[in-house]
Amino acid sequence: MTISVVRTIADLRAAIGSFRRAGAGIGLVPTMGALHDGHLALVGAAKARDLKTVATIFVNPRQFGPREDLATYPRDEAGDLAKLDQAGTDLLFAPDVTEMYPQGFATAVSVTGITEHLCGAARPHFFGGVATVVTKLLLQALPNAAFFGEKDFQQLQVIRRFTRDLDIPVEIVGVPTVREADGLAMSSRNRYLSPDQRRIASHLPRVLRALAVELADGMAAAARLDAARNELLSAGFDKIDYLELCDIERLQPIPAAIVPSRLFAAAFIGNTRLIDNWPVGRP
Repeated sequence: MTISVVRTIADLRAAIGSFRRAGAGIGLVPTMGALHDGHLALVGAAKARDLKTVATIFVNPRQFGPREDLATYPRDEAGDLAKLDQAGTDLLFAPDVTEMYPQGFATAVSVTGITEHLCGAARPHFFGGVATVVTKLLLQALPNAAFFGEKDFQQLQVIRRFTRDLDIPVEIVGVPTVREADGLAMSSRNRYLSPDQRRIASHLPRVLRALAVELADGMAAAARLDAARNELLSAGFDKIDYLELCDIERLQPIPAAIVPSRLFAAAFIGNTRLIDNWPVGRP
């Protein structure tokens, strides 16, 4: 195994300093572990730029609500380490909670506007937790670029927003969603699904894809969105958090597709909440 593992900020900065003294740029890949091919695509995107690739694994308690799955969130550091090593990752930063949030920690990063709809409405704590931890990771590593998946598109836009607003000198790179053979977006939470639930889940990308094509010509979206929500419930989803057509900058609902716009969805199967999004008009 060639990947190195560090667990303190001091050791992270020492390792990155060594890379920089050798003339290398740095690509940061923040994760919460339970890695799949979607995460490894972020590693690949960093390596494609000839950057030293630094992955992080930290299950961030500040982005989980009191009734969410922090305690049961999947963790497999040994398996994750093997996957990162095989993908050619150069360094893993795997801090514990006290390293990231030491006693007396009293600061939070908050982004308004784009956090107040979609996942922000259902999980009002979530984006503050994300913004705080990602700000810390960017400042701890100060990479040339940081890589995030488009599956979490609202999160990606939030990170781009606070990076610009706070003048953090890091390029934020979005990487296209990696999907299973049936189209389901890869997610660490997919492993919660039973075989029957997994079959139901495949309807989500199918419905989004068809709806994106229908709405591409600018037709009014409301009736088709209602029909798509009913289609998902009929397929076996238990609850629709949202299924909306939004502009991609403000992430607010719009009555008809404009360029650029995107469909966003969050839906429950049992206790598992799945999210996805689809650019309007992509075949």
